[in-house]
Amino acid sequence: MHAAVVVFPGSNCDRDLAVAFEAAGAKVSMVWHKDTELPSGVDIVGVPGGFSYGDYLRCGAIAANSPICREVAAHAERGGYVMGICNGFQVLTETGLLPGALLRNAGLKYICKTVGLKVATSDSDFTSGYNAGAVIDIPIAHHDGNYYADSDTITELLAEDRVAFTYEDNPNGAQADIAGILSANRRVLGMMPHPERRADPVHGGTDGVALFRALAGALVTA
Repeated sequence: MHAAVVVFPGSNCDRDLAVAFEAAGAKVSMVWHKDTELPSGVDIVGVPGGFSYGDYLRCGAIAANSPICREVAAHAERGGYVMGICNGFQVLTETGLLPGALLRNAGLKYICKTVGLKVATSDSDFTSGYNAGAVIDIPIAHHDGNYYADSDTITELLAEDRVAFTYEDNPNGAQADIAGILSANRRVLGMMPHPERRADPVHGGTDGVALFRALAGALVTA
């Protein structure tokens, strides 16, 4: 598996994501936001968490217009895999690769803690390492993690089994407790919690490891 991790000004989880990919056996290339091409042979693009461009305007809106994001969108349109975490999830909604938007937390405060996350579906290469219904412990760290979409979109996501993760105790007011969603072809994942922060025992837990291993196994098999 060859993973590319995009780096924006303000990214602060890019190295964590690269390390998690590498631990799962991936070759990792770091890609600067002003690059106009992805490295040859990339299987998955990781859009990390952080505060791209200081989160000015709307979170992820400026990053979504970076040169590299045109290539990320083209990669997804070709059937390539993309994973956006936290600010990366915001970027993916701003590019239109995933529906909906991430709004200010309902409590209007930044939240940084470990939460219970329910695996809503195991029917994706991202989540196949978990049993559907399992609850895992994954950290969150966001000020704008309140997932919003119109009622038709929420109905469609639920009907098509495209909700990847839900919160056990919704910390931010997200509709339908949504913490992560999949694209229609199930090859793009956006999630607010940080699985890369639970990919090493020294982080206090390893509940994120199965995501990276399952993804690596699926891509190697393919």
